[in-house]
Amino acid sequence: MRKMFMRFGAVVTALLTFGAAAFSDDSTHAIAIRGEPALPADYTHFPYANPDAPKGGRIAYGVVGTFDTLNPFIVKGVRTTARGMWDPQFGHLTYEPLMQRSKDEPFTMYGLIAESVEFDENHTWIQFNVNPKARWSDGEPVTADDIIFTFQLFAQKARPPYSDRLKKVTLMEKVNDMSVRFTLTEDAGYEFPLILALMPVLPKHATDVETFDQTTFSEPVTSGPYTIKEIRPGERIVYERRPDYWARDLAVKRGFDNFDEISIEYFLSDSSQFEAFKKGAFDVYMEGNPVAWDRSYDFPAVERGEIVKEIFEEKTPAGMYGFVFNTRKPVFRNVHLRHALAMLFDFNWVNRTLFENAYERTESYFQGSELSSIGVPASDLERKLLAPFPGAVAPEVMEGLYRAAETDGSGRDRKIQRQAFQLLKKAGYSISNGKLLDAGGKQLSFEVMTQNIGQEKLALAYQRGLSALGIDMQIRTVDDAQYQQRTNSFDYDVIIKSYPSSLSPGVEQLGRWASQSRDIDGTYNYAGTADPTIDAMIDALLAARSKEDFVAAARALDRVLISGHYVVPLYYLPGQRVAYQSRLDHPEETSIYGYQLPTWWDSTAN
Repeated sequence: MRKMFMRFGAVVTALLTFGAAAFSDDSTHAIAIRGEPALPADYTHFPYANPDAPKGGRIAYGVVGTFDTLNPFIVKGVRTTARGMWDPQFGHLTYEPLMQRSKDEPFTMYGLIAESVEFDENHTWIQFNVNPKARWSDGEPVTADDIIFTFQLFAQKARPPYSDRLKKVTLMEKVNDMSVRFTLTEDAGYEFPLILALMPVLPKHATDVETFDQTTFSEPVTSGPYTIKEIRPGERIVYERRPDYWARDLAVKRGFDNFDEISIEYFLSDSSQFEAFKKGAFDVYMEGNPVAWDRSYDFPAVERGEIVKEIFEEKTPAGMYGFVFNTRKPVFRNVHLRHALAMLFDFNWVNRTLFENAYERTESYFQGSELSSIGVPASDLERKLLAPFPGAVAPEVMEGLYRAAETDGSGRDRKIQRQAFQLLKKAGYSISNGKLLDAGGKQLSFEVMTQNIGQEKLALAYQRGLSALGIDMQIRTVDDAQYQQRTNSFDYDVIIKSYPSSLSPGVEQLGRWASQSRDIDGTYNYAGTADPTIDAMIDALLAARSKEDFVAAARALDRVLISGHYVVPLYYLPGQRVAYQSRLDHPEETSIYGYQLPTWWDSTAN
C-alpha cells in the first residue's frame, strides 16, 4: 500500500498534532455555496423530513437493468452497480458522504461523518472535523486516516469524478486524529469545498487496495444505515436497517432511513417492470409518460385503492432531454449540420400524435429558471465573459431571440425543411435522386441507439422527418448490458439522454461538457465536446462568488451550448408523477428538488 501511494507524498502531510479532536471556535455545522445555511446549528431536522416517522416495515423498488458489482466507484461499475449502495434516488444506504446535502436549498452541506467544517471566506481551504460518534459497520471508529486513505485510493483507482478530486488540492493535511484540512489550487473554484464534502469515505483497515478496481459481490465495511441482507446477482438486492447505526439520532438523519428492509428488484424492460408493479412485485413506480399516467392505471389495485397516484411539484430547472450527437464522429463536427438536424425534429407533431399535447418544449439547459437564457438578452457581465470568444454564440441567442423551430405540426413543414436545407448546403450537402449527399457523393447516414420502446418511438418519429430530405437514419435498440457498455465507451452516433439540472449547477458540468472529460471512458460527456469557450464558461461558473456573477456564467454557458446544437431538445413534463402502495406515506412538505424517497415510511409499521 505504501508503494502504491508514494506519488502522493507531496500532497499529504501528517502534522505532529495527535490525540483527541480539538475543533476550533471557527468550526460550523454547515457550508453553503452562497450566503449562509438556511438552518441554524441547533436545527432538529430537515424541513422535508418527518422526525416522528415510524420505523419498521419494508419498501421495494423496481429498476430496469442488471448489476454485477457492489462497488459504485470504479469504471467497471459506473452503470452496473447494485442500486442503493451509493444512490441519490433511493438513498446512500451503505456508503456515506462526509456531509449531507439538503434538498431544500440550492447547495448546502450539513454535518454527517464530518460533524463540522472550517473554511476561509474565499473558499481556498476547508477542514473536515470527524464526528467522534462515527463508526464503521464492524464497530471501528472513523478517523482522519480513513478520509486521507479514501482520497488517495480514489485518485489511483476510482472512476471520474472521484478520481479527479485531488487534482485541485495542493495540500491534504492530517491536523489530528479526527481532522483533515485541504488547501486548494487557485483554479479550484468557489464550489469545490462543497464537492469535497460530497465525497464518500471508506475504511482504511477494511479495504483491499489491490483488488479495489475489480467487480465484487463481497459485502464491504461501510458507515451507512443499512447492511446487505441478500444478493441475487443481476436480479435482486435486499438491505436491512442497522439497529446500531451511529447517526440515527443526528438532526441530519432524523426522519430518514425509516424502513427495516429495502429491496431493489431488477427487470429486463420497462414493460416487464410496469407489469410487475401492477402485480405488486414492488411498491413505487416513477412514471415519466403522461399518456400512460392517464391511460394505464386502470388495473384492479388502483381501483381498490391499494395504489395511490400523486404528482409532486419540484422547484428546480427542468434540465435538458434530447437526441445527443456524438461529435467524436466526423459527420457531426459541423455545427450547421447539427443545427439543421435539430430543426427537423417536429416537436408539435410528436407531442400531438404520441403524447396528446401533454409536454412542453425544452429549449434551455436550465429550462424554467432564472439561469435560462431563453427570452433574455445577454447582460454586460455575460458579454464580458463571452468577449474573448467571438462567434461562439449565435446573434439571436445572444439577444434572447432564439426559440426552437416552431412547426405547423404536420410532420412535414416545408418552411422548416427549406430553412434546414439552407443550413445543410452550408455544411456541404446537396440533394440528388432523393438522397442528401456530401461533397464526395455519400449519403448522410447515421444510427440512433435506443434502449427501450419509448425511445424507439421517438426515434421513429424523428426518422420520419429526416427522410423527407433524403437523410438515412437507422435505429438500433439494444439490451441494457450492451447499451451500458457502448455508452461507457462512446460507441454510438446518436443516443437519447437526459441532463438533469439544479439551482446550483457546478462541477458536474465538467463531466458533461469540458474538454478534460471528452476522452475518458465512463464520463457523461456524451456529446464529445471539447471547446475552449465551454471550458471558460464552466470555469466562470465554478469561480462565481456573487449571485449576479453566478447567474451570468450559467446563462453564458447556456447560450454557448444552445448555439452549438449538440442536442436536439425534446420536451419536459412539469411535476413528478409517482404511483405507490397505499401503505406507504411521506412528509407533507415537498423539498425544492421534489419528493425524497429516503424520507418515506411504512404506515403499517409498529
